[in-house]
Amino acid sequence: MGLKDNILIWQQNVNKLPICQHDLLSSNKLLDMNIDVITLQEPAIINASCSIVARDWISVYPTPHLSNPKKTRLLMLIQVEISMDSWNQLDFPSSDVTVVQFLGEWGKLTIFNIYNEGANNNTINLLMKYQRDNHQKLEHCQTGSMQQIWLGDFNQHHPYWDDPNNLRLFTDTAITVAESLIEAVANAGLDLALPRGIPTHCHSVTKLWSRLNHIFISEGSVDAIITCNTLIDHRGINTDHVLVLTELNLGLVMNKTKPIPNFRDVDWDEFRKALASNLGLEPEDQIISQRQLDERCDTLMEAIQSAICEQVPVTEITSKSK
Repeated sequence: MGLKDNILIWQQNVNKLPICQHDLLSSNKLLDMNIDVITLQEPAIINASCSIVARDWISVYPTPHLSNPKKTRLLMLIQVEISMDSWNQLDFPSSDVTVVQFLGEWGKLTIFNIYNEGANNNTINLLMKYQRDNHQKLEHCQTGSMQQIWLGDFNQHHPYWDDPNNLRLFTDTAITVAESLIEAVANAGLDLALPRGIPTHCHSVTKLWSRLNHIFISEGSVDAIITCNTLIDHRGINTDHVLVLTELNLGLVMNKTKPIPNFRDVDWDEFRKALASNLGLEPEDQIISQRQLDERCDTLMEAIQSAICEQVPVTEITSKSK
């Protein structure tokens, strides 16, 4: 086991585009940036129920996903090297919210990956009810402190986070709907982590920028933020949402990567010599019983394994994207 000093969260809406999601997961930028958690909104769902993933990640779908995959609008990916003992999924009765709780010596961090339709506040109302019904689970732990993050695509506009000079966004209806989100965030004891005024979305027709994606964090956890900002250079293919990257000063328990034999770099002439030496002289007597056959097989396997240990180099397991 090892310890990583911080948590890096990649949040992005990929507009249900397979090309955008595949480009993200097949490139080496996630490993180069040492990302631990990917929270996608509107992921690409293919083959009726599955999304595009890579072997470096464990997929976490919304709780109702298997019963109705067509309604899934979220996907959370956890780096496979993070110890399974340090996180678990919490059930949530919606295809628009995924909840994962991380554990550490510092306490617990609960991450809510959220997709909220702009036309209604159904998801926001469910979040408020969940907070009331699961107060003990979300607010108390034996050691350290309890922390929460709400992140995702909220599809709402308000001067509290948008550019206050962009008056076209602030219709009476938009303000009224957004007030419910602000009330829910306040009741949960959360505050803006992504600074006010930073745009996250470029309208596909007007090409005007606004703020649809948010990171809200527990008020007592603001000091744990190392960075929370957008990265325009990683916008993604054909998507109108930009990446929001959050880094928290919270440690993670990591599994040590086990080396594996690298048969591509074997000197096969030397391998054959080692195998012949391990086998010794070939026995002259014929095999006439099952017991003799088993003994010969065991001898052969021991000789092969010894030759592998002697002649085959090892390498660390790396991502396909490396």
